[in-house]
Amino acid sequence: MAAPAVKGVAVTALRSVLVRVRQAAERAGTQPERVRVVAVSKTKPESLIRQVYDAGHRCFGENYVQEFVQKAPQLPEDIEWHFIGHLQSNKVKTLLDGVPNLAFFEGVDNEKIANHLDRAVSSLGRNPLKVFVQVNTSGEASKSGIDPSGCVRLAEHVKLCCPHLEFSGLMTIGMPDYTSTPENFRTLSNCRAEVCRALGMEEDQCELSMGMSGDFEQAIEMGSTNVRVGSTIFGPRDYSKKQSN
Repeated sequence: MAAPAVKGVAVTALRSVLVRVRQAAERAGTQPERVRVVAVSKTKPESLIRQVYDAGHRCFGENYVQEFVQKAPQLPEDIEWHFIGHLQSNKVKTLLDGVPNLAFFEGVDNEKIANHLDRAVSSLGRNPLKVFVQVNTSGEASKSGIDPSGCVRLAEHVKLCCPHLEFSGLMTIGMPDYTSTPENFRTLSNCRAEVCRALGMEEDQCELSMGMSGDFEQAIEMGSTNVRVGSTIFGPRDYSKKQSN
């Protein structure tokens, strides 16, 4: 018997997103497999995440520590988890203890959080944690992220002073109504050029995490290698139980 149609909505949406990602990459002259799609599953139940997992997807992202550490142990260990956004330093150990298969931390916005992550990774004896430095490209006071003028110094700190972290790139969160597109993408790309010059890196060694449900195609066309797509895959979010980080 066929499953109810509603059950496959997220899987159908994911497949549509992957087609759009491939087309955007081709327009940009980029190999589609070089663009990672992070299915952002915050506020969504384990059962829905598992549907998308069973369809073959392995990369998921979460934003809220308490929700994250409750979900992750209930799901397969080969998931590549991303933590996205600002994190209070006193919750670092909770996150790393609770999600041993955390693959990326997208949200290093100051030296203090970098140092806490570095010490926690060391104390747990786990492999180096890949991190993206978060840059506030929209200039909003309410947004986390280092000012673009400080991104080189923060990237240098991560790379040179945090041996248990692996500096992997830069990320940005644009304005909720997408009015900062494409200027915020251009700013992040310029930051990457400056960081790579300062660190002696090739630009293709420094990822750009930018683009969400409303603008991921344009982000890919402007160089993004990591897009964070939530509501387009999973549907509207329920923030009634939102927890702070």
